[in-house]
Order: sequence, then C-alpha cells, then structure tokens
Amino acid sequence: MSRRSTGKWRVAIVLAAIALVATACGESADRPDSAAPGALITATPVRLSPDTVVPEDARTERITYLSQSAAGQEVLVSGTVTVPAGEPPEGGWPVISWAHGTTGVGDACAPSAHSVGGPARDYLAATDPVIARWVAGGYAVAATDYEGLGTPGGHPYMNGVSAGHTVTDIVRAARELDSRIGTKWAVAGHSQGGHAALFTAAQGAEYAPELDLVGAVSYAPGSRTSDTAAYMAAGGPGVRAAIPFLPVLLLGAEAADPALSAEAMISDAARPLLDVARTGCMDQIKAAAARIPADDLFAPGADTAALTAYFAGQEPEELNLTVPALVAQGTTDALVAAPITTQITEKLCADGSPVGYRSYEGADHRGVLTAAGDDVDAFLGTLFAGDDPGPMCGA
Repeated sequence: MSRRSTGKWRVAIVLAAIALVATACGESADRPDSAAPGALITATPVRLSPDTVVPEDARTERITYLSQSAAGQEVLVSGTVTVPAGEPPEGGWPVISWAHGTTGVGDACAPSAHSVGGPARDYLAATDPVIARWVAGGYAVAATDYEGLGTPGGHPYMNGVSAGHTVTDIVRAARELDSRIGTKWAVAGHSQGGHAALFTAAQGAEYAPELDLVGAVSYAPGSRTSDTAAYMAAGGPGVRAAIPFLPVLLLGAEAADPALSAEAMISDAARPLLDVARTGCMDQIKAAAARIPADDLFAPGADTAALTAYFAGQEPEELNLTVPALVAQGTTDALVAAPITTQITEKLCADGSPVGYRSYEGADHRGVLTAAGDDVDAFLGTLFAGDDPGPMCGA
C-alpha cells in the first residue's frame, strides 16, 4: 500500500486534534504538504522521569503523527522516539518499533504520558529495561501509544489492523524526525503488543514498502479474545481474574465498530466498570472489578454473537507472516496461557509462516521479557545483519 497524498486531509477531528496537541506541546506544526500515514505533526523533547533506565545520553522526543484506523480513516497518534547517542552506523540507526502491552483504554494510559507514580507506571517499569537495553545496543526505538491512547477518539484495543498501522507509521515519522534513522526496522511487542507484532509481521512490509521490515518479536501474544463472552458466561475460577479486561475489550470493540455498543452489552451491575475504564488504567479497573459479581456481567439478551464475530477477525492464527518472527512465552504465565500460544505458533507454521517458538520455564507474563532477552538480542542481531536466522518452525 502506498503512502497517500493530501486528498484525504478532510477529517475534521484530526485537524482539530493537531491544533490542540500542537498547542499543548508548545510546538507549532504546519499542516504537512503530504498528509500521508507517518507524517510527523509535532515533536517535543522529553525530560525523562528520575526512575527511567534509558541511557542518559540518548535523546527522547514525544511525537504525534498521522496513521490509519482499521476503517482506513486518518487518525492522530502519539508516541516516543528514542535515538542513541553518537554517530549512526552506515545506513542509519536500525529501528525497533515497540508495541506495548495492556495499560487501559483511557488517555491517561498512554505510555508517552507516563510520570513517576503515574497510572501506567507499574507496567512500564517492567518494559523500560527492555527498551533501555536496545538503545544501549545501538537501536533507535519508536514506541507508539496506539490509536486513541493520548489522542482524540477511542482506542480499538486488540484490533490488529489498527495496531499494525500505528506501529509501522511511527517508524516513518521517526525517520522524518531524525534523518539519521535508517530504513531497516523490526517490530517487537508484549501481550497486547505481541498480538500487534504478529499483525505487523503480516501486513507491515506491504503497508510500508519504502521501509525494510526485517522481522518481528512477539512476547506472550494476546489472543482468544473471541472466547470472551462464552468464557465469562460459563463462570469458573478464572473469570474473576479476567473481569478487569472485560470493559477494555468492550470499549475497544466499540471504538473499532460503533455498532458494538459497550453500554448495550454490559449488565447494570457491571456498568461501573465502563465508567472507570474510560478514564482510568488497569490498576483502577482491577480495583473496581473486585466489587463486581462474577455471575452478572452481560446484560440479558446482549448480542454477544456480534462481539464474538468481531474478535474472531482479530485472532492471529490465520495470518500469513511475510517476515521471520520469534514468539517468546513463559510457562507460568497466568494471563496468556502457554498451551494457547503453542497452538497459535503451530497453526502459523503449518500454514507456512516463518515462526520460531521459545518457551521459558518458570517465567510469568512479565518475566518472559527478561528471560527471553539473550535469545531476542541474538535473533534481532541476525536479522539486522542480513543473515539467515536459520530454521524457524520446529527449531
């Protein structure tokens, strides 16, 4: 898919959002000559919080840029770009586009807006060392907030097309921000972002042919969202832990398809979760979920079949990956079950996608980020060097 020109620069909310964000950031941003996906709108240097582990001599900027929604509309997206100190190698800094895990659907949950003790800080404390390691290793890291997190509009949580667009377009924007950033890039993501990484591995090369997508890393990829309604209706010991994700999934589906009304599907008893999720992040949602009865979640007569059908289209098993992907999974992960990830990778391999699967004994949902570190570094190093990663499926 080629980058589009000014013909679609007609979406009023994007124009208004650009003005608002530019004002808030203290940066003036003229309308770009080419309002194409990846166009850089604003850039503001970031003063890193005292608890960051990113190398002090690296440069980080919070940016806004244009991308495409799942419906093909222009949307404004925020994120950060971190560039190592020093001079880049020949061909420019290689790029890792980072896709974060679940923080929520409210604007305060955007990672680029985090602060010490902020609502998403608990999760970011686990992922910052991964990003810092890559920057120290000579990679530029572009980290999208995704559509609707920190910018106007809803966040289509677990929508693979939208996530893949935002993950790819921030690389385009990063190269506009700093001409020393090269065209070679890889996507890496965790949980929600692991799901995004797989979708990017399927669509990124075609979506941005002017870039060189070399591969993908998917830590504990989220999946089986299409089982949500049936799983929660059936009850059982695991439902209680899953309740905090219900409002995030419902509001995310509604953001992608307004016909999937979250208010119409959720029960009166569980409706407070929607109010919390619209502005709060996962810690706040979890606290509210503790007060919700596990046997009264969906409204009587709710059309959960439409919800199930929508999320069935977001499952990664049917993807055709066009670049090598490494999937890393912890065996004690209580949020993304290892047997499910095994099934996904086996199906992808059976269909011909180049997928390598690594299982880490004793690693939980976040622990896999550390446990897989050496394998991921070696895999990315091989890809960026232009070398063959060797046998993938069954290796």
